[in-house]
Amino acid sequence: MISRTLYKALVLPLSAFVGGAFAQVLGLGSSHAEATSRDTSPYAAVAQLGRVLVEIENSYVEPVDRAKLVNGAIKGMVAELDPHSAYMPPQDYTLFQNDTEGKFAGVGVEVDARNDTLTIIAPIEGSPAERAGIKSGDHILTIDGADAVGQGLDKLVRKMRGDPGTHVRLMIKREGIAQPLVFDLVREIIRVPSVAAKMLEGGVAYVRIKQFQEHTHDELVAGAARLRALATQSKKPIVGVVLDLRANPGGLVDEAAEVADEFLSSGTIYTTRHRGEVLDEVKAKGGGAFSDVPIVALVNEYSASASELVAGALQDHKRALIVGNHTFGKGSVQAIIALPGGAGMRLTIARYYTPSGHAIQADGVHPDIVIETTRVATPGYPAVRERDLEGALPAEGQPRLDVERDAGAPVPNVAGDAGAASAAAEPDIMRSDARNVPTDPMKGSDFVLRMGWQIVRGSLSGRGPKVR
Repeated sequence: MISRTLYKALVLPLSAFVGGAFAQVLGLGSSHAEATSRDTSPYAAVAQLGRVLVEIENSYVEPVDRAKLVNGAIKGMVAELDPHSAYMPPQDYTLFQNDTEGKFAGVGVEVDARNDTLTIIAPIEGSPAERAGIKSGDHILTIDGADAVGQGLDKLVRKMRGDPGTHVRLMIKREGIAQPLVFDLVREIIRVPSVAAKMLEGGVAYVRIKQFQEHTHDELVAGAARLRALATQSKKPIVGVVLDLRANPGGLVDEAAEVADEFLSSGTIYTTRHRGEVLDEVKAKGGGAFSDVPIVALVNEYSASASELVAGALQDHKRALIVGNHTFGKGSVQAIIALPGGAGMRLTIARYYTPSGHAIQADGVHPDIVIETTRVATPGYPAVRERDLEGALPAEGQPRLDVERDAGAPVPNVAGDAGAASAAAEPDIMRSDARNVPTDPMKGSDFVLRMGWQIVRGSLSGRGPKVR
């Protein structure tokens, strides 16, 4: 989860501290300057780095690129902190900024690297890829003639992005068609919506939030206005909301808080703590777009970070029943720090807590109604969550377990969910948007959505969810 306000709140004090430390090392007017030992001085570490750099440049079997070495050293230093802190060279930082802004220049496909193959999750609505006929499930074989199989995902994404008006040629393998298909696409500015909204039967509003990026809150408010207009036209009021947070990886904490505020009328949304001290407490202002109707929030093992913040706030205030699977468990906040030369850094600066004080980090949100899907419940292949990542932060006050796991060994499911689960198949939610959601969920294959829709309507209990 990325914070803009926390960056301002925390980085200024840290900058002041670092400046003071340098003044002490240099002996500039500080009575404690001489007390700084050589071992604790940051210059000792930098001197060691310089020594290694010189040895490599002088003795390595082939000439080396100094900038590449230094970048690698910085990357390694930051990566040692935790799985979510990272140094981003200029090109990576630009891509990162584009993702959080929700727009970029490219062909408009959501992709994933599956079994060393670049697979189309879905073409973005209205994009060059959709207009050309590229479909979900297509496999990209080459990009501009270069092999795309077995390559790094970030590298391949960079190849498909570029300046608007430029061409990129994709060779694609499609199931059921023997010969590869070739698409010559023209890049353009792609705007990726983060909110999808649709009216379901029975007066239930379906709202899916894909991630929290710039303008997500604005998109939610606009979507709510459209839904209310439809309800007015049909003379059927909105009786409740199914908020779909499945496969939402998180994003901007400010946007997540504003979204949560639309479902709450008062109270704390979350708090953050830095080294044991409360850093910030964010409260709801009231008057939200959906603050007066029952809510069911859908989550799964890929709901992470900012989406867990929203789900935890709604659960603690008893504003929503949480339905689905135990979430990922990323409860840390990263500040984005711009560095000289166009580079940037993601740095973990705090842990966040739900209104009741529950730490999301390494635990996650436990649904009120647990539905373990067949994909998650496959024996021997449990879902990997935050606590299973090497170097992951523990909950505050707990020891860090830096244990290298055998990649082929099952990861134990330490935290148990309270409640019974009826196993069910869940479609690939990453391929879904409002266009693919059936107006009558009973006619679709999405069991979790069907369950949420039935709860909101009160079909299971006859009374509806007690979440108000």
